[in-house]
Amino acid sequence: MSEELDVVDRRILDLIQEDATLSVAEIADKVGLSSSPCWRRIKRLEEIGVITKRVTILDRAALGLEFEVMASVKLALPNRENLEKFEAAVETWQEVVDCATVTGAVDYMIHVVTTDMHAYDGFLRDKLLGQGLVSDVQSRIVIRVTKRTTSIPLSLSQIKRR
Repeated sequence: MSEELDVVDRRILDLIQEDATLSVAEIADKVGLSSSPCWRRIKRLEEIGVITKRVTILDRAALGLEFEVMASVKLALPNRENLEKFEAAVETWQEVVDCATVTGAVDYMIHVVTTDMHAYDGFLRDKLLGQGLVSDVQSRIVIRVTKRTTSIPLSLSQIKRR
């Protein structure tokens, strides 16, 4: 069973997605509520798992982390044990900012962020291929990011009860 988000919930989530530093009072003002009911709504959204974390997004260029690669990864033997080993290793690699199991000719797509091509080569040799689990990697260097957002399309959403 699912429960629909109302207009106010969606507006609160839109505001928080855009700027997690907004105070409850600022959010309340923007959605037409007083602070207490707004705070209760935010707490409910946290309790039911819709809001899972609030983070700060850093400027990669300012930190010298402008080299990005999208890599498709195929395991030599994609059995349960190797999938679990690979996923556990990925959790420890700070260069991997996103990893997804995918369908098709490869097993994973990973998004790697590092300083330059030499650092990526070290990551590739020492970590990705160093596990002995991977049979093929196809690396695609990001030339320019056309769109990057952390916001999800709330107009398409429903809350699934757990």
